[in-house]
This record gives sequence, structure tokens and C-alpha cells, in this order.
Amino acid sequence: MGRPLSASQVISKGFNRLFNIFLDFELMLLRYMGHIPLHTVRNLCYKLSGMKIGKGSTIHMWAAFFQPANIEIGEDTILGDHIFLDGRAPLTIGNHVDIASQVLIYNSEHAINSQDFHATEEPVTIEDYVFVGPRVTILPGVTIGKGAVVAAGAVVTKNVEPFKIVGGVPAKEIGERELKDPKYKLGRGRLFQ
Repeated sequence: MGRPLSASQVISKGFNRLFNIFLDFELMLLRYMGHIPLHTVRNLCYKLSGMKIGKGSTIHMWAAFFQPANIEIGEDTILGDHIFLDGRAPLTIGNHVDIASQVLIYNSEHAINSQDFHATEEPVTIEDYVFVGPRVTILPGVTIGKGAVVAAGAVVTKNVEPFKIVGGVPAKEIGERELKDPKYKLGRGRLFQ
């Protein structure tokens, strides 16, 4: 920013830089672990990074993350390949959630009208029995209610009410799910994916 720094500011920035290098290295290792075609091995690596993953849940191959320790995934949930999960603020994904391939879930964005372009963070919550179609983008601060459906390619910028079907850019309500008391189990994810 062009301002002189005090010695304590230099030390603080130095430690911050070292922390970020360590974090980047950890994220690189997790990305490499995402190439292993065995769910149990990947889940173990993800859990060692601090991520909470419920019983019977699967993250398919080639996932990417920011700060996995802030990510919590419920039971019997399946996340597709090439997914991106942002843990810079809390990310909570419920039970029996089906998230398709190439979905991007962000909970941090830049304050575009700020002089310093700083990052803002808001939690994202995806409740039980939600289905998220392929190539959806979910932005910070969004809650997707129980049983909701997000159509392929949608960009979710606002909360989605329970059992509503949304689609488009930005996502808008396009229908309502008839099933109001889901009890299904997703089962296991695809082998070697």
C-alpha cells in the first residue's frame, strides 16, 4: 500500500506469509490426494486436514479446497468430481445431500467497492436432502433449505427455501418439489471415482 511498516508489522507480515505458504502446501497435498481412486484413503486424508465427514459420505476425485478445517459434511452425502469447497468461513453440508460434478461453493469474496479490495466471508449452509446439479456456483452467505433442488449451471446468490427448485443466473424459483418428507438413502459413491 506504499506506507512504511514498523518492526512489529514486518514480523507480523512475515509470520502471515509463512502461514500462507504452509496452507498452500497443505492444499496442494490435498489436491494430489484427490487423484487417489479410493474413497477411504481420500476421506482419511481429508479428515486429517481437519474436515469433518459423516459416516457413508463420499467426495469423488479431483476435489479442491480452501481451509478444509471449516468444512463439515453430514452422513450419506455424495459430492461429485472436480468440486470446490471453500472453508474460509464455515461450510456446512447436511445429510443425504447429492452434489453433482464441477460444483463451486464459495464463502469468501472481495468487497469490490472497498479501497483495499479486502475479502469478506460469510458461512454457507446446505441442509439435508438437497440436490445440486452439475456446474452450479453457490456464493457466500447462502443457505439452501431442506429438500431444495438447484438446477444445472445455476448461480445461487440468495437463500433457497426448503423444497423449492431454482435455476438460472442468478438462480430464481422455477418450481417446487412434491416430495416433502424424504427418507431416502443415497448409498455409496461410484467406485474408483
